[in-house]
Amino acid sequence: MDSCEIRASGEGSGDCVGEGRVSAAELQGIMDRIRSRVEVQQVQAAFEIRRLTKTSSRNRRHLSAAIEPLVLMLRSGSSQSAEAAILGLLNLAVKDERNKISIVEAGALKPMIICLASPDADLQGYATAALYTLSASSVNKSRISASGAIPLLIKVLENGSQQAKIDAIATLYNLSTITDNLRTVLSLCPIPPLISFLKTCKKSSKTAEKCCALLESLVGFDEGRTALTAEEGGVLAVVEILEEGSLQSREHAVGALLTLCESDRSRYKEVILKEGAIPGLLELTVQGTPKSQAKARRLLELLRDSPCRSSELQAEMLENVVSSIVSRIGGDEQAEKAKKILAEMVQISMEQSLRHLQRRALMCTPAELPLGNHRSEVPSK
Repeated sequence: MDSCEIRASGEGSGDCVGEGRVSAAELQGIMDRIRSRVEVQQVQAAFEIRRLTKTSSRNRRHLSAAIEPLVLMLRSGSSQSAEAAILGLLNLAVKDERNKISIVEAGALKPMIICLASPDADLQGYATAALYTLSASSVNKSRISASGAIPLLIKVLENGSQQAKIDAIATLYNLSTITDNLRTVLSLCPIPPLISFLKTCKKSSKTAEKCCALLESLVGFDEGRTALTAEEGGVLAVVEILEEGSLQSREHAVGALLTLCESDRSRYKEVILKEGAIPGLLELTVQGTPKSQAKARRLLELLRDSPCRSSELQAEMLENVVSSIVSRIGGDEQAEKAKKILAEMVQISMEQSLRHLQRRALMCTPAELPLGNHRSEVPSK
């Protein structure tokens, strides 16, 4: 796969000048070849469809008639045919709701699931990307989950290539809007591979956002909360997002921690405090989204009481800082004051933060260092 074809921003953007409009004669030629019984002609036609629909929404419309023969090709062809067919279908589905639905209605899911279970890493990766694209349609979500895709997506998340893992997380994220799908995901022990991915991915990436959103949804169930706290470094990975993630990731991270604490404060309060969440939470009260600011303040309230007297004193001091920050937010002058107050907060919590950073430095290994940027939007290939 050429690197320029791995991912595009969004599902596709505009029409590519180099691909141009498909003429009636060219369209007929492609359709004749894709319907032929000669494999080499079918593969050639499938790759033409892939090329012409990579960035052109107009060509996706004109070539939608190729969906059924591509699905037939996917069902009955060799691995080479399957690869060509699945990539053609993938690009036909990008940013085209009707094509997404038509592909599923034409019976593409069953052979795609077979590809998803394939030992061929490339074919598995293409199937994962195709399911990601198809799962963007609300009409397809229940059909995809009913096809048996979720257990295989968890396996990809555990053992697939890095790009396949990214697409698996995005697909599970799309499917997670259905509660029953969340229960299915939860039954397959997804927390360890999600935490493993979160530890090594770029914290500000779109995939980290989707990973955090999944974790926030999963900890809404008691089994999810138990699994997160039982996973070594699980809560710490979420706390790190508070400090390093995008605004949206931080919102999901604080939401996950708040869900833990609200469900059973006596059980989870010390777990959250031990991982050094206070500095990140305080920063969120100033720099977070409106939702994350409210969640951070609520979580700080829940964390302020502690069996340890020194913790109680520190929490009370920090609560006063938070109250001061909240009361002064507004205009440039107030924002500048808030920054100064934030600096005071860092000084107050320095001892706890220093211990936290020292422990993290001792635990860090090269394998845990962030990887390069991974584009994780719906792909064209």
